[in-house]
Amino acid sequence: MTVGSQIQQTIATIQSASASLKTFALETQDQTAKTEFQQAAQNLDHILTTLKNRQNYINQQEPQYRQQ
Repeated sequence: MTVGSQIQQTIATIQSASASLKTFALETQDQTAKTEFQQAAQNLDHILTTLKNRQNYINQQEPQYRQQ
């Protein structure tokens, strides 16, 4: 497995986790839990941005890692 495909797999996993947390936040009536779920989702979204930037960098530097 190449670095590019590992990053892509990680991005997909984190996107799924973020979506789950956002769903939990919408479904809960507990305001504290809602806030915690929203903050965790925001943290994952920040990590996603970082990973996507890294993926773009890798694609520019190492064309063989581009996803087909």
